[in-house]
Amino acid sequence: MDKEKIVRLFKIISTLEAISFLVLLLIAMPLKYIWEMPEMVRLVGMAHGVLFVLYVFGAYYLYEIFNWKLKQLFIVVICSVLPLGPFYAERKYL
Repeated sequence: MDKEKIVRLFKIISTLEAISFLVLLLIAMPLKYIWEMPEMVRLVGMAHGVLFVLYVFGAYYLYEIFNWKLKQLFIVVICSVLPLGPFYAERKYL
């Protein structure tokens, strides 16, 4: 797989991870704690968890193939725990 395809795949995963995190925070959590409907947290939480793991593995893979500095890898991984962080990481490092 060439580098362009890898970057494109990581961008897709990154975007989906960021969106799932926002849905979890802004829709699923209020449904659970305000309206006592925890089902959405289970569904979105699982999807977000899988996407988060794919994001971190993808960031490490990009670190390897693009010879990033450790600081770049650290920033990209930290961005995964911030609600809009993956969008920042995409624009800054890809």
